[in-house]
Amino acid sequence: MRLKEKLQGLVPEERLSGLSDRFHVIGNIAILSLAPELEPYKKVIAGAVFSSGKNIHTVLNKTSKLQSDRRVAGFELLAGSGNTVTIHKEFGFLYRLDVAKVFWSSRLAYERMRVAAEVVAGEDVLLPFSGVGPFAVPLAARGASVLALEKSREACLYLAENAKRNRVEEMITIINADAFHMSEWLRKDFHRAVIPAPYGADGILETVLPLVKSRGCLHFYTFKKRHQIEPLKKSYEDMGLEVKLCRRCGNVAPGVSRWVFDLAKS
Repeated sequence: MRLKEKLQGLVPEERLSGLSDRFHVIGNIAILSLAPELEPYKKVIAGAVFSSGKNIHTVLNKTSKLQSDRRVAGFELLAGSGNTVTIHKEFGFLYRLDVAKVFWSSRLAYERMRVAAEVVAGEDVLLPFSGVGPFAVPLAARGASVLALEKSREACLYLAENAKRNRVEEMITIINADAFHMSEWLRKDFHRAVIPAPYGADGILETVLPLVKSRGCLHFYTFKKRHQIEPLKKSYEDMGLEVKLCRRCGNVAPGVSRWVFDLAKS
């Protein structure tokens, strides 16, 4: 039964129109983003989610957008145990994380496997903004040697745990550092760079580019409006990059989407 169907008669019809049947599930935690007009009904809605049959133990409501460079939102507990630590399964890999302390987005699940499928065993891969390992683990499982940079110490600790959990710890080197400063101390050329950049961090491309070998590949994620895409392609070509692929990876705000560019360095 859909969420809205469960709430028929419990939430006024005019309010239900603003509620999505979809909600974000990370492990056994459900995360809602309820509009202000649904505030009086949030406990009822949480109860319906809690009984959805998806093995959910905790229901949270997002109370603020992603904050600071740690990319962590604010949450309030609506139902369940209140435990914000969970184990999330994605394409056979397991990730333990605390949704209240580290960043996670399930929206890039397909992308993580798509990029990993392009990797050849033995490649050296640079991965800034590595988080708790959703890109690093599949890349390492394909036989790549991954250098993962992450500014959040909490995320680094979970990444180390997840690398062991998925038996790829020998293929991942973790550095707790600000990726924007890596060119100051990193002396290595990489076959490939995977760059899941946060919003507003487009400048990281210029930092990463000198660290990629000639004929190397870059997978760059950015947030843009559709009309910005063609000029952006031209700017990449002016940087000596060939745009091999450009695709939208979902909306993040009205008119704004996450886009991925697969780039080849000349």
